[in-house]
Amino acid sequence: MFEKILIANRGEIALRIHRACKEMGIATVAIHSTADADAMHVRLADESVCIGPAPAAQSYLNVPQIIAACEITGAEAVHPGYGFLSENARFAEIVADHGVTFIGPRPEHIRLMGDKIAAKQAVAQLGIPTVPGSEGAVGSDDDAASIAAAIGYPVLIKAAAGGGGRGMKVARRPEDLPLALTTARAEAKTAFADDSVYIEKYLERPRHIEVQVLADSFGKVLHLGERDCSLQRRNQKLWEEAPSPALNAAQREEIGHTVTSALSKLGYLGAGTVEFLFEDGQFYFIEMNTRLQVEHPVTEAITGIDIVREQIRIAAASPIELEQSDIVIAGNAIECRINAENPFSFQPSPGTITQFHAPGGLGVRFDSAMYTGYRVPPYYDSLAGKLIVHGRNRNECLMRLRRALDEIVVAGIETTIPLFQKLVRETDVLNGDYHIHWLEQYLAAHGA
Repeated sequence: MFEKILIANRGEIALRIHRACKEMGIATVAIHSTADADAMHVRLADESVCIGPAPAAQSYLNVPQIIAACEITGAEAVHPGYGFLSENARFAEIVADHGVTFIGPRPEHIRLMGDKIAAKQAVAQLGIPTVPGSEGAVGSDDDAASIAAAIGYPVLIKAAAGGGGRGMKVARRPEDLPLALTTARAEAKTAFADDSVYIEKYLERPRHIEVQVLADSFGKVLHLGERDCSLQRRNQKLWEEAPSPALNAAQREEIGHTVTSALSKLGYLGAGTVEFLFEDGQFYFIEMNTRLQVEHPVTEAITGIDIVREQIRIAAASPIELEQSDIVIAGNAIECRINAENPFSFQPSPGTITQFHAPGGLGVRFDSAMYTGYRVPPYYDSLAGKLIVHGRNRNECLMRLRRALDEIVVAGIETTIPLFQKLVRETDVLNGDYHIHWLEQYLAAHGA
């Protein structure tokens, strides 16, 4: 097992990884920008190294500085968390070239799944169902029009190198297609330096279902059930729950077996999440994330499995000690992403937290690096904390979530807490009757 791990991230996920390491008896190294000198993960880590100024390109994305921090501190492994360099295959290769273990999948699998077209083609060959669409990147507008006509409108234009909703546009009619293509290509070029796009059938009311997997170096691949991430705004998840209120036991078993079988054939290693759209009883692959997910705590809550701990053990060439039959789904869990944003305009709200109180009680977990006096910097993602609640059933979970949301105190900045206080009282949400477009429709109807 490793004696020292460098955490190549910041905020709540850096703190989450630090806690897993300390429970395993592993020393931690925090890296930070000048803007994060007083961050909680920096305060708690055994060692810390400043790797650059506030802009991420000069600090958290500065590979030479991160490698230098490994060499200075003698860190044996790097955990990338999520975001930043977590799905950068070249970074994983560079880390390994310097004799340090990258806690994550093999670079070839990161690279494969990072190319949305290649990923779709690869999983189709492995037996995972995909959304009807183009075979690869579309060429001319005329080619795109022919493909869209064959699929049937509405269609979705997506960036080949993309994610997070960028470079994604809907064309509901043939006359909408040219503008959708132009806009998607421009956004893809800006966000990913690659204007390649492809076309898929646009589903009207799908759920967003994802399957969490763990795979070790001895060929064992397990799934930890699914998460439902359908409450989204602009393709960004805000509310995640497990298990999904839309799936039955047979569907859960079917998609879990399909995913583990495919990733076993692929020779996958580490933690990963295979994401699907689900409509009318059918699953359609959309992408695979070759990293830890923001919403991993809901799976931990219903399975009792520490996913970060398992990532570290797998990277240290230890076998997964569980069998698939050992994975038992117990109760329900929901996560709300508490962002430093206006709850209805979603404008970022950096600033100093003048008062902070975390909720508590049975079944309540709050992952955050906030504290009274902490200044939320304007340079990074607005995620400030994650509220996770667990109950014996979904109704208990919802009531516990309502209570916990009313307990949180975050003063000095705006947060998305008021939005969740409304959502947890909405009939459709209480009934689990929602889809990936529901939240945007709700916000539009309520003037947000």
